[in-house]
Amino acid sequence: MAVKKKNKDQEASEIDSRFVRVAEAFVKDRSVNRDSRKGFGSGALKVNGKIFAMMSSKGKFVVKLPRTQVDKLVSSGKGERFDPGHGRIMKEWVVVGTGEANWIELAKDAHQFVKLGNS
Repeated sequence: MAVKKKNKDQEASEIDSRFVRVAEAFVKDRSVNRDSRKGFGSGALKVNGKIFAMMSSKGKFVVKLPRTQVDKLVSSGKGERFDPGHGRIMKEWVVVGTGEANWIELAKDAHQFVKLGNS
């Protein structure tokens, strides 16, 4: 999997270097691809056609995890529930704060969760 810009107009400096490292952690995994379309989830990491990790339009790292794991991250202050912007909180998605959790480890957990058909 190649690490690419979200779209042609985006400057490389706009891509969060931490997310680039997350994407690079999956380079050898042929089941993972990076979405190239525009709009929601652009630049997201996918397995089996389903998003498991992405940067939100607000520049926040977001992953899909089991609800219990999301609850733990929220209660520990390491994350917050994800609202894609229409006021509907997504129960299996968490926004991870900067420096508060290991993005690569969370992405690996999210990858396994979604790969196993939890979408």
